[in-house]
Amino acid sequence: MVKIIIHGCNGRMGQFVSRIAAADSETEVVAGVDISNHIENPYPVFDDIAKCDVKADVIIDFASAKAVDGLLAYCTEKKIPCVLCTTGLSEEQIQKVEEASKQVAILKSANMSLGINLLLKLLKEASGVLADAGFDIEIVEKHHSQKLDAPSGTALALADSVNEALDHAYEYVYDRSGRRMTRPQKEIGISAVRGGTIVGDHDVIFAGTDEVITFSHRAYSREVFAKGAASAAKFLAGKPAGYYGMNDVIEGK
Repeated sequence: MVKIIIHGCNGRMGQFVSRIAAADSETEVVAGVDISNHIENPYPVFDDIAKCDVKADVIIDFASAKAVDGLLAYCTEKKIPCVLCTTGLSEEQIQKVEEASKQVAILKSANMSLGINLLLKLLKEASGVLADAGFDIEIVEKHHSQKLDAPSGTALALADSVNEALDHAYEYVYDRSGRRMTRPQKEIGISAVRGGTIVGDHDVIFAGTDEVITFSHRAYSREVFAKGAASAAKFLAGKPAGYYGMNDVIEGK
């Protein structure tokens, strides 16, 4: 039985994870952490990770970027692996994640869904062929009106996957309103749409002469991400220190 602490347990994603873990015979949520206490849970909830004195095998984080520093400090001190799902981290925080992974197992992913992580692989194969053929590359992501960061972490991960296949030769462009010029070939345009209750839509567009190829992913429920996080937690429990990703979960490494 994998014992889990949910960091951000009373948020929307935290509650999805709570329900998924409760329905899984291989997992048990033993504690939660959240600054809000508006929800009653069948496990103790602490308003600060530093106050949590419950033993666990792994932490699933769906809190906020500002809480990540304290989370990493707790994980390294207690030597508890962490599935880090919070997006919008600063460069300094990403460096702290990498440093923490030298002391404890950290699995970081901008998106926990199987479909997105498979798409990341497919894009690497497609990008070289299509870029060499002169296709322009654009990414459009859509999320609900309450999402704080833009572009999404998933959109950036998709762009990074493309750019890795192209020897990092492409520049990211987020806004073209301040310039008057034709589109340079070696750029990836990234656009963010915010509205309504859109769970998560991502389109990677390869636009060539007289033809367009689009790779698309649509998430219709946050349960997709919760299932992925629970699978990642079961994978990460007991793993040695290191920086892991969802590819490791998929491949079972």
